[in-house]
Order: sequence, then structure tokens, then C-alpha cells
Amino acid sequence: MKTIQRIIRFAKVKTFAFKCIAVGAALALVATACVAQLASTQLIGGRQTAQAATASRTLTVTLSAKRGRILDTNGNVLAQSVERYTIVANPEAAQEFVPITCNDTTRDYCDEIDGKPVGATGAAAVGRLLAKALDMNAMELGAKMSGTGQYVVLKKDVTPQVKRSIDALNLGGIVWGELSSERLYADGEILGSLLGGVNDDGTGVAGIEQMENKELTGTDGHQTYQRGNGGEEIPGTMTESVAAKDGSDVTLTIDRDVQWYVKKVLKEAKSKYGSPWGIAVVQDIQNAQILALADSDEVEAGSDEAKMSTSRAVSETFEPGSVGKVISMSGYLQTGLHKMSDQLTVPDHTTQDGQTIKDSFDHGSERWTLAGILQNSSNVGMVLAGLGFTDEQRYEFLTKFGIGQPTGLGLPGESSGMLTSPSSWDLRTRNTILFGQGYTVNVLQLNNVVATIANKGVKQQQSIIKSTTSSGGAASKTGKDTATRVIDEDVAADMMNAMESVAESYSKFVKVDGYRMASKSGTAEVQGADGTLSSIISDYSVVIPADNPRYAVTVVLKDPSGVYGGLTAGPVSAQICEFLMQKYEVPVSSPRKNAIPVTW
Repeated sequence: MKTIQRIIRFAKVKTFAFKCIAVGAALALVATACVAQLASTQLIGGRQTAQAATASRTLTVTLSAKRGRILDTNGNVLAQSVERYTIVANPEAAQEFVPITCNDTTRDYCDEIDGKPVGATGAAAVGRLLAKALDMNAMELGAKMSGTGQYVVLKKDVTPQVKRSIDALNLGGIVWGELSSERLYADGEILGSLLGGVNDDGTGVAGIEQMENKELTGTDGHQTYQRGNGGEEIPGTMTESVAAKDGSDVTLTIDRDVQWYVKKVLKEAKSKYGSPWGIAVVQDIQNAQILALADSDEVEAGSDEAKMSTSRAVSETFEPGSVGKVISMSGYLQTGLHKMSDQLTVPDHTTQDGQTIKDSFDHGSERWTLAGILQNSSNVGMVLAGLGFTDEQRYEFLTKFGIGQPTGLGLPGESSGMLTSPSSWDLRTRNTILFGQGYTVNVLQLNNVVATIANKGVKQQQSIIKSTTSSGGAASKTGKDTATRVIDEDVAADMMNAMESVAESYSKFVKVDGYRMASKSGTAEVQGADGTLSSIISDYSVVIPADNPRYAVTVVLKDPSGVYGGLTAGPVSAQICEFLMQKYEVPVSSPRKNAIPVTW
């Protein structure tokens, strides 16, 4: 019996032992598998896992380059880009947001609004926290962050102060600011469409912003680093940093003070004379720099209108009328056809090639010299004096003075006007060409005609860009120092003499006390909206001082009451000239001597 019991006990012990061994073997197998997996993870896949983890928290951030400034000739800022931020959010993170209740322990990182609990969770809570800083509706903000995805723009062009206030809300990883910029213009409509504007990408799309876009545009940089759960940079993880290179500053020849004054008097003239528009240009005769180029239009620089339009002072073309006589008369003298003192008998009308030409006023047969013909602005006198002036010569001097050709300034939207070849002229046009009709000009071209005469017959390349300065401070002049002699110096002197007599004839309406002026007025009938010659262009070009030429000014008015250029555009040009003499403290003129006789 005992033997049987021992056998039974042995069998049970043996069975238990087997079970223990089996369990131990199973555990050993599991342990071996775990060790093998651990070894595989650490030794085989560790590098890939670490790389994946690093990649998931590595961020490359663009460092935006700032667009260069536009300055006037004295360094006054006309356009500049200022630091701004685009506030963006992660909707998925916003929807999981739970505000932290404020107490003594959490005071440095808790969430509350004006000392009170947020009162919501998720995107609604984030919206409530942001509403005051962004000056937006909390529900609108919450709705923006209730969608899918990890990126949504909440507001653009916020100031650094607003961005700092958002940073203080402890919303890292949910809401952050991306650096951008905003283009600001200092003087509103003073330069208007001439400056133009930039699009949403910061690219110049009109005016000088477009013309100088390459110089003004910088090169973006970037930084690569690892970020923590809150979106912050992990110290010591910066692997690459390339600094942004800001765009160059562009300095104009424009003098802001002169531009402001010219704009002011043009707007006053528009109102006084009932003109739809007026334009004007001021040019330094000594270096051909444009000091002012203005129109009466009220367009804010940087506005949608400025981006979609061209400055009228650049794009508007017109028949110059009698101002164009100085071109033909310069040709008469330069070719030797006439001297300024030559004597002619001039009736108030003449018929040439079957075409009747009349003066603007009735008169008998007048005994005028060539200087007298210019002073009295006689169309008939110009035609009679031009009988030996060939069509080719007429065209040659127009082109030498720059008519029908680009000014070389490169301003967007600039029109070169219209000048056809002699082969296309009819019998009337070949004569009207002599007194400024039958071709069109822009105000810059016309002003450079009188500036060329005042510059002793040498035509210079006009400029409106004075220099560029890189972000590193290196300056470079951009003007073109090209000059071409158009007429001889003695011819130019005789033209100035005759133009001074013209100015004296208008001295009751157009004068600057203490200063001699040389000028020419113009009035041209042009096509109106009805397709007939029902519209008027009145213009006036003047050089001051006549005895020491410093500035050339041209004013153009459309359909002014008073009609004639000398009575409308003339007084406006005198206002501008008076301002120039005072601003630049130009010495007064010496008395006039040796005037060429205007009658005989």
C-alpha cells in the first residue's frame, strides 16, 4: 500500500516538474524574443528610428528679406517695408486645447480673460483668448480653427506688439506668428501712381516699385532647427542658418518738397480753371535730373488704383501747340536758313500748297523779325520763314530734340507720343508740324526741349533714379551721363534771347520778381470726346533764371477756362518758379541787355 502511495506521489512530482520545466522554457523563449527584439531595435533599427524622430521635430523656417526703401533726393523716406506678422494656428491642436485654471501654482502659465476663467475648451477657448489681441470676433476665430488640417491663417499684417501679446498667451504649438512685411508710403497721393505699389507677394506691379523691382527685392534666408512640443526652438539644435539679404534702397532725383508744391498748385489750378486735369514737370538744367513729376489726380500710392493705373504725367500725350515752334526755329537758325534778326512781313493768313494757315488773332501785315514771330507766336510767320526748310529737315530737328522717342527713363506706362515720317505727311501736316501740331509729345519730352536750349544746345539724358544703396551700404549711381549736341551754342543763345522776349510779353500774368525768364506758351485744338476739334491743350514751358539757367518747368492743362496757355498754364508755372527760387536760394538776375529786336 505504501509502495503504491509512493509511486503516486512520485508521479505527481514528476508531472509538476514537467509543468515547471515547460513554463520555464516558455518564459525563456519569451525572454529570448524580447531580448532579440530589443537588440534589433537598438542595434539594427536604432539609427533609422532616431533619424525619424529627429526629422519629425526638425523645422526649416524662411527668413524673409525686407524690401528696400524708396527715398527722395534728400534721403526722405517715400516708401518702406515694416516688420509685420501673419498669425496662424493649428486647428487640430486648437480643438484639443484645455485651458489651465489659474491659481498660485499655475499663475505663470495659466489661461484667463480679464482675470476670469476662459469658460470653454477647444477651438472656442483659443478664439476667446485671441479675440482681444487680434481685435476680432471670438466666434469667428473659433470657427476658423474648427476645421481639419494643421494650418490656418487667422490674420495678416499684425504689428510686432500684437505678436508679442499673443506670445504671452501660452498658446505655443497652437498659435504662432510668421514674419512678413507691410509696404508703407509716407506721403499718400503726393507721388501716387508714380510710385505705384506692390502685390500681396511684395512684388512691384506698377510705377517706380515695378521699374526698380529687381533692385528693391532682397533674397530670403532660412534657419533649420529642432522644435519642442510647444513649437519653441530647442537650444543647441540649429544645424543651418543663412541670413536674409535685404533689397537695395533706391534714391530718386525727386525732391519731396518740390513735388508736394507742384502737386498742390496743380490741384488748385484744376479747380480755378475748371480743367479735367493738369500735369507738370520740374527739371534741373545742369544735370537733367527730374525734381518733380506730378499730376492733379488724387491717387494714393500703394492703393489698388495706383497698382492698376499709370501716372498721368507719364502716360498723357498731347500736341504741344506753339511751344513746338522753338524746335522749328532752332532748325532755321542751325541750318543757316535764317538769323534771329531777319526781317519778315507777316499777314494774319497765308495759303501754301492749297492750304490756308491763319494766326490765332486778326492783324494786318506786321513787320516782325524772327524773334518777333516767336514772341507773337505767329503760325503764319513760322510757315513763311520755313519755306526753304525741307520736310526732311523738319523731321530731323524734331527727332534730334527727342520727339517721338522714349525718354530713356524707363517708367512703366510711358508713351513716346506720335511722330510720323515725312513720307506720310499731307500738304497741311507738313506746315502744321512747324508750329507744334501734327505730332504728340509727353510732358517730359517737351520739357527737355527747352532744357536743351537752355543748356547751350546740349541734350542730356533725363534721370529720375539718382542712386541705389545695397543693404551692406554700397552705393552706386544709376544715371546715364549721355549728352548730345543738338544746336550750336550761339544758336541756343539766340533762342534764349527770343524766348526771353516771349516771357516779357506775358509779364503781366507770368512773372517772378527779381528773375528773368525765357519761355514759350502753347495752345492746341485737339480731338475731344465727340471726335471733333472741340478740346484744348494749354501749355507753358519756362526756363529760370534766363541769364543763368537752373530749372526748366512745363505745365499742361486740359480744357481750362481762359484757353490760352500763357493765361492759364503760364501763371501756374510762375508759382512753381517762385517756389524754386526761394527754396534753392537762387541769386536774382542781372538786368537784361542786348535784346534782339522783335520789329523792324
